[in-house]
Amino acid sequence: MCLGIPGRVVRMLEGYGNQLALVDVVGEERRVNIGMLDDDVHLGPGDWIVIHMGFAMEKVDEAGAEKAMAGLELMGRARTADAGQK
Repeated sequence: MCLGIPGRVVRMLEGYGNQLALVDVVGEERRVNIGMLDDDVHLGPGDWIVIHMGFAMEKVDEAGAEKAMAGLELMGRARTADAGQK
């Protein structure tokens, strides 16, 4: 597994060569390019991916997504956007 941010696919987006997905990342929806995934990887709503620099790097299961988030938390990255803000 690479170091990245886990996100859950909300839906696939039309256009762009079918290489964009709308992904929920800790409660925020983001457009993610899935073009770097292997051709045999199929994504749909509810699937988890690990994202790096706006690109899906790998498809993971929920346990893998939790592991990626735990790694970010070890480095001091808060789970929610407003956590740790005063």
